[in-house]
Amino acid sequence: MSEKKPPSRVQVKWQGKRRFDAGRPGGPTLRLDGSGETGQSPVDGVLSALASCVSIDVVEILAKRRTPVERLDVTVTGERADGTPRRLVAIELSFTLDGAGIDREQAVRAVDLSLNKYCSVRDSLARDIVITWNLVLNGEPGAPGEARSSI
Repeated sequence: MSEKKPPSRVQVKWQGKRRFDAGRPGGPTLRLDGSGETGQSPVDGVLSALASCVSIDVVEILAKRRTPVERLDVTVTGERADGTPRRLVAIELSFTLDGAGIDREQAVRAVDLSLNKYCSVRDSLARDIVITWNLVLNGEPGAPGEARSSI
């Protein structure tokens, strides 16, 4: 039986106006700014967390298959609901991935596994958020219709 991990703990400290610094106690911090002037907005932070979580998984999955990643960039776009709260209703992830020996099937499988099995950030988001993604692999965009949705 696996050992239960301790809960995640983050402190958020007000820095004046709409600015907050967030991070583990005693660890590095991330600036969040409701105005977006000196840091990411909280919603941008959620989008960044999702893109980072999936990226970490993709790099690890491909490394286990002995196909190391040379470059991985992700652009993430979030669509928000009208009215209050302006929650996320749709997210699109656009991956640009480079690496010798990575074939499209492996890359697609790695993204699918992350979004549908491994990424705890994705699993923490409301299930009715539509998440779609597309992939440019070694400079080659996917075929039309390859863009996929996670469950």
